[in-house]
Amino acid sequence: MSIRERYRMRLKRKRTLIRAFRKRRELKCLVNRTETIKKSDIIVCVCLRNERIRLPFFLRYYREMGAHHFLIIDNDSTDGSAEYLNEQPDVSLWHSKASYKHSRFGLDWQNHLLRKYATGHWVLTVDPDEFFIYPFCDTRPINALTDWLDTYKIRAFPAMLLDMYPKGPIEAEPYREGQNPFEIACWFDSGNYTFSKNHSLRNLWIQGGPRARTFFADTPEKAPSLNKLPLVRWERGYCYMSSTHMLLPRRLNNAYDERGGEKPAGCLLHAKFLSVLTDKVEEELSRGQHYAGSREYMAYARTLGDQGELWCNWSERYINWRQLEILGLMSKGNWA
Repeated sequence: MSIRERYRMRLKRKRTLIRAFRKRRELKCLVNRTETIKKSDIIVCVCLRNERIRLPFFLRYYREMGAHHFLIIDNDSTDGSAEYLNEQPDVSLWHSKASYKHSRFGLDWQNHLLRKYATGHWVLTVDPDEFFIYPFCDTRPINALTDWLDTYKIRAFPAMLLDMYPKGPIEAEPYREGQNPFEIACWFDSGNYTFSKNHSLRNLWIQGGPRARTFFADTPEKAPSLNKLPLVRWERGYCYMSSTHMLLPRRLNNAYDERGGEKPAGCLLHAKFLSVLTDKVEEELSRGQHYAGSREYMAYARTLGDQGELWCNWSERYINWRQLEILGLMSKGNWA
């Protein structure tokens, strides 16, 4: 990389961190329990709006995995999300009425909280419908993974977003509060993925799956990106640049082996496609706060209104992480 390019990246990172610092004024702390965070604790960071029905299972899932504290930003929910979260002893909660879009879709708020409260910790930055799985997650807590990553001085762990969906219309089986969403959305696409490299930031770019073949069949290049870097040992100079797809410094994005070998990688099981999606689509289209003029939500409204089903003859039922490793969607690498 040239001196000019290195300077450009440093300047970009500095501007992003300054922007996040300024945006802190848009956050009002409702309850701050961060003094309870211990040095070895693993943190989960979330930005959400109107996700009350998902929260009981979401919190339970990550607590059982081994997460110790949640940094949560509530973007002016009206469904009781903030009231519920305020009662949770391992949650620190902030509220904002400001524009989700103008905060770079919550990233400015999250970058600020990560810098202030997560420095020196392993942190999972996820959405309320994303559920992290990693090699041996059925037998080993997450700190077994982070201890191994620390041993090899690996600072970021990648995960492919895997869209999960039910067989039949999405609205056919109502999702209940506290329910495991994968009792309903237990199918996924085992293939149909494209991989390319973003040479500027060195991250992989992954597209495909049911959203590409159903919602963006005519324009697959506009399909949502599925590459994520959700698990990071955070340092003060780090920042997310585009959702959790990429980070600066850009060396953190080099989480794959270009020589043909395998590095450990996980998946984020994406439980978006449940009965609650219909109301969410209506809300987000009226707000217009999402990326590219809410293009993705417009595609949901148009396509789900016509058929309401993502299952096809090539869909595969989810069993466990070993199944995903066999299919090449995640890898244990040299972690045995």
